[in-house]
Amino acid sequence: MSFEDLEPRPVKKRLLSPANLEPLAIKELENYIRDLEGEIGRAREAIAAKRDLLGDAEALFKS
Repeated sequence: MSFEDLEPRPVKKRLLSPANLEPLAIKELENYIRDLEGEIGRAREAIAAKRDLLGDAEALFKS
């Protein structure tokens, strides 16, 4: 492990930029919402996995 591995990584302010919704039809907007909900689900799964890993690491170091 290098010293650079310990440095905080720069944080991106936004991963998604707002889309122009004006030209989209209702069906396209519904599909857009479905896609965003899928991304929200993926983000929640990633959070859960990271929390599990953190819990495992904390348990390891408490032993």
